[in-house]
Amino acid sequence: MFSFKQLEAIYWIDREGSFSAASQRLHTTQAAISKRVKELESIVGEDVFDRSLRQARFTEKGLQLLQAARQMLRERDQVMESLVKPETMVRRIHIGITELVAMTWLPKMLSSIRTKYPHVTIEPDVDSGTRLLSKLEDDVLDLAIVPDAFAHDGLAIKKLSSVEFAWMCKPGTIPHQQPLTAQDLAAQTLLTQSDLSGLGLILDRWLHKNMVAQAKPPVVTNSLLPLIGLTAAGMGISYMPKDCLNPLIESGKLQVVQTREPGPVVPYVAIFKPQLKSILVSDLCMLAQECCDFSHMFAD
Repeated sequence: MFSFKQLEAIYWIDREGSFSAASQRLHTTQAAISKRVKELESIVGEDVFDRSLRQARFTEKGLQLLQAARQMLRERDQVMESLVKPETMVRRIHIGITELVAMTWLPKMLSSIRTKYPHVTIEPDVDSGTRLLSKLEDDVLDLAIVPDAFAHDGLAIKKLSSVEFAWMCKPGTIPHQQPLTAQDLAAQTLLTQSDLSGLGLILDRWLHKNMVAQAKPPVVTNSLLPLIGLTAAGMGISYMPKDCLNPLIESGKLQVVQTREPGPVVPYVAIFKPQLKSILVSDLCMLAQECCDFSHMFAD
């Protein structure tokens, strides 16, 4: 019969990519991890890993065992969640978040989680929305918090709140104060995030809907921070979160560009796999709803 320690060994080898990294994750030695793998191989009577390769790669039997390990460890966690009190629960949860969440209300959420679940370890993964959903599908993440810009068939969503965005530029970039049309915007250099991000997808759809043909090639970045810096440096016009950037607006580093057509709404959602049926993940979604506040940058 398999032990949870043996199953955790191959689970974390898969997650971390090597025996050494798995041993660090499980706070043990690489020799102990190797011993657990050999015990599994003795039980199933076949190799779990192809040892002819430099990196740990599962055999066909190993992949079957990995799938079973995921299910059994998930069921163990579900049973423990239903039996123990929140203050005594010991778990490790991987939450995928976008850069904007990390720069605004992530500290507040982590503080709320620590208060209710003092022994639950949260590992945030900051990435683009597209990559976060891919990691969620691959069971690398337990929960993803992203703009509601993606198809989520088969996934459960909890609505959080919408972020107020505005077109911005360096003061003086736009010579007149009249509200710009979509075509006026198209005549400017637009600074945008890539279509790997939820914001990038939402903005692309808005431009297409308003039949905007950009006269100049856009400047595309995969991060919010350089987008803010490029805008403040006068490199073009960008669509950015308004409230959290108010200090830069008030100090004269950025200027809100008035437009005739309202820009697109950017709603945020928490997404997870409903088949996991995790009490903890469902509760974390509720905490996210309570903490979701994009009004201040680097808020504590």
